[in-house]
Amino acid sequence: MGAYYDEVEIEDMVWDPSRKVYHYPCPCGDRFEITRQQLRDCEDIATCPSCSLIIRVIYDPLDFEDEDEKEEEREGSGEDTDSDCSSDENFEDAMEKLSL
Repeated sequence: MGAYYDEVEIEDMVWDPSRKVYHYPCPCGDRFEITRQQLRDCEDIATCPSCSLIIRVIYDPLDFEDEDEKEEEREGSGEDTDSDCSSDENFEDAMEKLSL
């Protein structure tokens, strides 16, 4: 497949944690999207859901190789990305219960 609209480096794309996709503006007004799973599977084509344009994503597959293990560890331990917030809340609770 050689009819790419453009070739874009992963560093130029934006990570959307709520949708879990990298995205990049499309000329149609929507945006090209690609998931981390696609990148781990060595897929380098980001598609636009609103039109037929596609881009090729330039990235190092080795950067995404260990992500499966990291995600499994996070899911297994019950960690989430908001762990800093909960630790702050735990610290505040401990301070309230502290008696001298």
